[in-house]
Amino acid sequence: MKPQKPGLHPRNRHRDRYDLPALCESTPSLSAFIVNNPAGEPTVNFADPQAVKALNKALLAHFYAVSGWDIPDGFLCPPVPGRADYVHHLADLLAEDGAEGACDVLDIGTGANLIYPLIGRHEYGWRFTGTEISPQAMQSAQAIIDANPGISRQIRLRRQKDPAAILTGAIHKNESYHATMCNPPFHDSAASARQGSERKRRNLGQRQDEALNFGGQQQELWCEGGEVAFIRKMIAESRQFARQVKWFTTLVSRGDNLPLLYPALKDAGAVKVVKKEMAQGQKQSRFIAWTFMDDARRRRDA
Repeated sequence: MKPQKPGLHPRNRHRDRYDLPALCESTPSLSAFIVNNPAGEPTVNFADPQAVKALNKALLAHFYAVSGWDIPDGFLCPPVPGRADYVHHLADLLAEDGAEGACDVLDIGTGANLIYPLIGRHEYGWRFTGTEISPQAMQSAQAIIDANPGISRQIRLRRQKDPAAILTGAIHKNESYHATMCNPPFHDSAASARQGSERKRRNLGQRQDEALNFGGQQQELWCEGGEVAFIRKMIAESRQFARQVKWFTTLVSRGDNLPLLYPALKDAGAVKVVKKEMAQGQKQSRFIAWTFMDDARRRRDA
């Protein structure tokens, strides 16, 4: 079968076209959102936020054994194939150090959707601590855990009490992690986030009064200074946890932001920096990873 999304990681379960009959069998509610494209082929209306949420629910049920998943209206509904790619590429990075099996991962801003822990625990048996500043997002993530018996042994949540902090307060004394994951807010202001949403609506053929298909709350979409400021702060805070975390990683949505981040990594004293390129069709993305441990120590502690 011809891959629908060229560029995805070889282990990504979403490389082929969606098997809509199988997905509808896993999640019957998806059937109501199946439409025909101009060629007469069945597809999902990606301009409809409820359709996108139903598709995510079906993908998580069919591929990742998530029997109960939902998010409140208006929260970020993540595209599962791209999120899975981050997990698989991170697994490759950890495997280079000899770390396999039950790795411990800190998911910064796990969100109402809990997407990285759900994929990472199923694919690799990782244990996750998901941090969050939003009480409503925490409540949603906990509801997902409660709806899926057994995953509480691998996924725990932690409230980030200081909205100005990223790692500080999230990593406790005497804890250690193989890696962090993060999908930072991209925009630098509410106005910028609105402009981005309007561009997406135009691309999808949506009216201004229609809900954006993937949604997103303020803390998910923008922060003062945008993505670069957020990641710079994360880099600065990472120094104090240099002996507790092997790899600090975060998505970087725009490649031209990288030259603005590399000097901060050098100033922080990172001994190794890795960039992992990812692609989903025409969309390009990447994450950067940095460590304060040399190769010998990371492998010794794997």
